[in-house]
Amino acid sequence: MKKILVLLFALVFANVAAAQDGYRVGAGDTLSVEVLEDPGLNRSVLVLPNGSITFPFAGSVNVSGKTPNQIGSLIASGISAQFAQTPNVFVSVQQLRARTPSAPAADPTVDIFFLGEWAAPGPKELDQGVTMLQAMSAGGGFTSFAAQKRIQLRRTNTQTGAVSTIIINYQAIADGSEMVRDIVLQDGDVLVAPERRLFE
Repeated sequence: MKKILVLLFALVFANVAAAQDGYRVGAGDTLSVEVLEDPGLNRSVLVLPNGSITFPFAGSVNVSGKTPNQIGSLIASGISAQFAQTPNVFVSVQQLRARTPSAPAADPTVDIFFLGEWAAPGPKELDQGVTMLQAMSAGGGFTSFAAQKRIQLRRTNTQTGAVSTIIINYQAIADGSEMVRDIVLQDGDVLVAPERRLFE
């Protein structure tokens, strides 16, 4: 009887996933994840600005540009070590990311995300062409706990999903050192101000 119920649930979720399988997931989407063999793992997860989600036992999973079916397979593979057989994992899009109207051609903008020890963290809409140093003012400056020698610019390649990280020693710049080049930011860039280590 239990096997029959699992099969019925599998068919239902498969039909739902199939209906959404043309959709490509992106940052800001909220996904519903169902694990038939362990309902305790069922949850809603938000796709982070870098295109990844975090799921128990699977860790960080890159989902940007993938369909719900593909994401279900990735999670199933990531948690399979916890089960006797590969579990049935079904993913659906619970809530679509917010869509903002296109900016006028004369005044385009980019969305930049500030994480960590900024006085005003969070997403910021800035003018296109803004550089990293110019954008730092939008973060409200650093908190007293920020590691100003290790400011990070994280950029995700929208084609491959690969994340590159550039480390900037802002303290040296503030002390008068010249920056080799001030980097022009792109839509989706993340500026991270990590917390200082002990004695740093």
